[in-house]
Amino acid sequence: MDIRHLIYFAEVARCQSFTKASQTLHITQPSISKMIKTLEDELGVVLFDRSGKQVELTDAGKAVLNQSRQIIASMQNLTSELADVINLEKGNLVIGLPPMVGARFFPNAIGEFKKIYPRITIQLKEFGSKKIEQGVEEGTLDIGVAVLPVKENTFDLFSFVKEPVMLIVHPCHPLAAKSGVFLEELRREPFIFFHKDFALHDMILDRCALVGFQPRIICESYQWDFMAEMVAANLGIALLPQRVCRELDPGRITMLPLLDPMIPWHLAIIWKKDKYLSFATRKWLDFTRSLLGTE
Repeated sequence: MDIRHLIYFAEVARCQSFTKASQTLHITQPSISKMIKTLEDELGVVLFDRSGKQVELTDAGKAVLNQSRQIIASMQNLTSELADVINLEKGNLVIGLPPMVGARFFPNAIGEFKKIYPRITIQLKEFGSKKIEQGVEEGTLDIGVAVLPVKENTFDLFSFVKEPVMLIVHPCHPLAAKSGVFLEELRREPFIFFHKDFALHDMILDRCALVGFQPRIICESYQWDFMAEMVAANLGIALLPQRVCRELDPGRITMLPLLDPMIPWHLAIIWKKDKYLSFATRKWLDFTRSLLGTE
């Protein structure tokens, strides 16, 4: 059995498509199909149900996937550890950043880090917090910035920001004159929401459910600045982290605190438990701990 067979199998399972997997792996679809068939023949089981629009794992496929991920992770750890021994102070670091976080914390940090470790390359990938957690867990990201809480049995972490989510409204909105707003006062308002890939999407839905309503969502976006522009056009209201709200034009948008229940925006740098940390990863964690501090 070739380790590539397991890597290709895991990617097809993740994408639920031979075509999409072939694109992300940069190989032809017939090649990946042939390798999966070879793996099935070798194991004597059918790994995928191919009858629908999306391929689905069979029960045997689910069992093989669990073991495959462990084998792939072990091989990646071995490769990283050998690279550290052979290439001292070299390495590559893949970091996942949510759109709201990257521009505020990391460009200067990366610049300073590169001065100290010029032989370490850094790749930044922008995703919502949910996809970052998935990427760190699956090993496609070395580390990431995520909104807490995350799965404690899966990730190690250190936190560096804890602040509230604020309400933003148009200056002419009836709520704009208030000093603070209870979440239940928003039950009839049109909401401009983060996309489902963002942890804040589910967090806000949960808080609304706690006070007895389902928000009326008129728009979902990946971009906080687009959300703010929608509010500035008086098309709805939005909930954004305090740090983001401070950058908005107070002449066009009014920021108000949520009184009860408050919604925290708690950020942490996360990495997978029990995974070998490369030289590049260890140095980045040490550097960002000292630069950002911990909370």
